[in-house]
Amino acid sequence: MLSGLVIVDKPQGWTSHDVVGRMRRLAGTRKVGHAGTLDPMATGVLVVGINKATRLLTYIVGTAKTYDATIRLGGTTITDDAEGEMTQTVSTTAVVEDAILAGISALRGPISQVPSSVSAIKVKGERAYTRVRNGEEVKLAARPVTIHRFDVLEIRRGTHLDQEGEVVQFIDVDVTVECSSGTYIRALARDLGAGLGVGGHLTALRRSSVGPYTLDRARTLEQLAQNLEVLDIADAARALMPIRELTAQEAAELSFGRRISASVDGLHTAGEPAAAFAPDGTLVALLADAGKYAKPVLVFPPDQAGAADQDPAATVGEES
Repeated sequence: MLSGLVIVDKPQGWTSHDVVGRMRRLAGTRKVGHAGTLDPMATGVLVVGINKATRLLTYIVGTAKTYDATIRLGGTTITDDAEGEMTQTVSTTAVVEDAILAGISALRGPISQVPSSVSAIKVKGERAYTRVRNGEEVKLAARPVTIHRFDVLEIRRGTHLDQEGEVVQFIDVDVTVECSSGTYIRALARDLGAGLGVGGHLTALRRSSVGPYTLDRARTLEQLAQNLEVLDIADAARALMPIRELTAQEAAELSFGRRISASVDGLHTAGEPAAAFAPDGTLVALLADAGKYAKPVLVFPPDQAGAADQDPAATVGEES
């Protein structure tokens, strides 16, 4: 049975669930999930797992992501991006470049971020965006995230008409952001604009990497319909996590779910396991060290699909 990862270049206007549905048809199986939602407006890397490879998605969700984005200063929207209704416009004539750079600098490193209220986060069992669309005021709790990189590529000034038909100036800032899982790029745009006193929202967002998986390997849905390129589960695990090469005896023990001796460094945990490979290169299990022993977190039977029957698609947030 076909198992592995597909690195999709998600098209604009599609939800991540739309992509999963399309991949189910292309792969001929319902056992398909994705490692981190992208907003319909966003494009770029969406990692999709098929059959056994859905079991790797949990470990991919927590990896760092990189985005190319355009932040528009001078306007606030209900969704913090260009798809939402504009709620306020403010001229950016008085905003200088040094202030923009200082505002971005303040958003680097470990920060506490309030997610966008129009997000996939559940509030009392219901998505936040559903509550907002029903007219409720939603206030989400701040959460810790880390902005590893927040680089300015270009700053451009332009003009548009506000709600009263008056010409006002805006500023577009092209940026590259590398961040931890759970970060909302829309919220970075919102907070940058708020700090400058003019408001801000996203007008473009493209994810260029999820962990070790980049746009270089990503394929459009049209390309995948012609040639379904699947990254073998063993190759996917080798790129994703530390590697442990097994002896034939160790591989046999693990295939029955038994523990073996711990790794030399003894650093692998259930959250960050090692990928264990048989002498022939087959992925046998994911291992976590526990004292003198290493115990299998997951075992990959060679002749079974191995994935859970439910849809394993992750929905941590629109940018994670």
